[in-house]
Amino acid sequence: MSPSNSYPVQVSNISPTTTEQSLTDFFVFCGHITSVKYDSAAHTATISFEKPQAAKTALMLNGGTLEGSQLTVTGDASHPDQHDDHDKSEHLDQTDKPRAGIAAEYLAKGYVLSDQILERAISLDNEKGISKKFLSYIQSLDTTLGEKTLGKDQTISAKVQETLNQATAQAKGIDEQKGISKNATSYYSRALSSPFGQKVRQFYTSTSKQIFDIHEEARRIADSLKHAQTDKETPVSTAVGTSAPPQDSAVKTGL
Repeated sequence: MSPSNSYPVQVSNISPTTTEQSLTDFFVFCGHITSVKYDSAAHTATISFEKPQAAKTALMLNGGTLEGSQLTVTGDASHPDQHDDHDKSEHLDQTDKPRAGIAAEYLAKGYVLSDQILERAISLDNEKGISKKFLSYIQSLDTTLGEKTLGKDQTISAKVQETLNQATAQAKGIDEQKGISKNATSYYSRALSSPFGQKVRQFYTSTSKQIFDIHEEARRIADSLKHAQTDKETPVSTAVGTSAPPQDSAVKTGL
């Protein structure tokens, strides 16, 4: 990919113990990385992303902690988000996700982000909104899971709003019978088909969030990681993508 089509950020104050791989692993949550130029002697790096919104997410992480050091992330903050909301492909890119959701993924993986960073994530979601592609993806899951658990033309969200306790209990019972969550191929479908699915849906589709909401979603993601690890330790086969949201196959340079 040519430099003109990549969007770089500069990273400094990197810990002497940080390797290029661990640096890549940290920033890949932002989106697809096209190159990493790491100067281990100067403890600096230039990380280039395929999309401008990925670079903007990286800038959001200024002050984030990696291996005990607070990173300084700088760059051109003027790049506008360029979500391809007209893309009809089923693939969901990391950059389609809300920034608050990405922040929750960081926390779930054990990275340390300050409340100021979480506030930036919320602010970016408020400013830019949630991409139409992501909203469409969540809505399609909501409809599919609703039909599977509650009947034709039903959605999880509508039924939950109508009768919360009854609907979640009904969905959970059918889910356990059919193994919908267990066999789901993404974190979102597993989460939406669970009793707290409405909370998950609201978190990813609403720009009205609080820092507490990000921590709550991080706990849900962390729990899903634990369950996925347990599944791997049993003879039961699990589909690709059940372990955590960041593991989208096309969103990586090292994942």
